[in-house]
Amino acid sequence: MQTPPAPASESRNQPKSLSDLFISFTLLALQGFGGVLAIVQREIVEKKRWMTREEFVEEWSVAQIMPGPNVINLALMIGGRYFGLRGALVALAGMLAAPLLVVLLLAIAYAQLSNHPGVAGALRGMGAVAAGLIISTGLKLAPALKYNPLGMPVCLLLMAAAFVAIAWLRWPMMLVLPALGIVACTAAWRALRDKGQA
Repeated sequence: MQTPPAPASESRNQPKSLSDLFISFTLLALQGFGGVLAIVQREIVEKKRWMTREEFVEEWSVAQIMPGPNVINLALMIGGRYFGLRGALVALAGMLAAPLLVVLLLAIAYAQLSNHPGVAGALRGMGAVAAGLIISTGLKLAPALKYNPLGMPVCLLLMAAAFVAIAWLRWPMMLVLPALGIVACTAAWRALRDKGQA
């Protein structure tokens, strides 16, 4: 089965300066209550157009399997893409500085209110909201897989395998991700090699 050609080059912008990068990631981080993935995808891909949807899916995949918080990894990669090491550090600072202050203030407030039943209920409710954000972003990004060298059926099979292994069988993520990652990388390399692109 032949993979469809990649979409025509979309108009892409880039951060105007390190200050623009810092402010953009600070605002992203402050919007990310309950899950920042949906916000990052909308801001970076749809509004700012610093990346195409396909580039975002690829870099998010790498950020997911690297150690540490995936959105921090993505910020480092985007900052490094445009400004090298300085950009990576500025993007990291943008993701951490203001949220650190907010978390400290919330921790102080939570210490005073943690036994209140309304607070416990609100936190349980936010779990459902966070899950909804992740699912909606996954569905929005799924069409980008049709340009993947593996093709949509193989991508869906790998997604199902990851879900079954981690969510249903409860296998450790530290084992599942490298195993499926090696399979996916090998299959993609072979597909690209067969097309003369490897």
